[in-house]
Amino acid sequence: MDFMTIEEIAAKWGITPRQVRSYCADNRIAGAILDQGEWRIPANAAKPERKRRRTFPTTVLGVLEAERSSRISGGLYHRLQIDITYNSNHIEGSRLTHEQTRWIFETKTIGEFGADVPVDDIVETANHFRAVDKIIMTATSALTEAYIKRLHEILPFLPLLRCSFPLDML
Repeated sequence: MDFMTIEEIAAKWGITPRQVRSYCADNRIAGAILDQGEWRIPANAAKPERKRRRTFPTTVLGVLEAERSSRISGGLYHRLQIDITYNSNHIEGSRLTHEQTRWIFETKTIGEFGADVPVDDIVETANHFRAVDKIIMTATSALTEAYIKRLHEILPFLPLLRCSFPLDML
């Protein structure tokens, strides 16, 4: 049987000698032997398959989906949920602070806010998180009127909580 050196095999396979040494040390090359500190590799040995590398998302949507499914805290998804929800609700007149919005998202509880907070602000915030999740999950869908209406069904419309009327109307 003919044997080759690490350098010869590396040139034959088009990889670095270091990678060939690693294959030998991991017993991934059939018939490779260590002879007085030098690896001898059979000339007809097959190049081992590379181990699959973990792939990372390459798009913003991929990152958002990955972070959402793995519940990573402090990432892009976490920041998007809190900032989008806070700013959108603030435009609508919500009195929740950014910190209170973050608290609701992270703990799924109200906590002790130390001040009176309208219930509809809290409900609207929780439902807004669900709406953003829906947008991420269906981001590749066509943007249609029906799709927008389905998103608005997630957000509550509570006009009675925001207006005052005589009690005898109840």
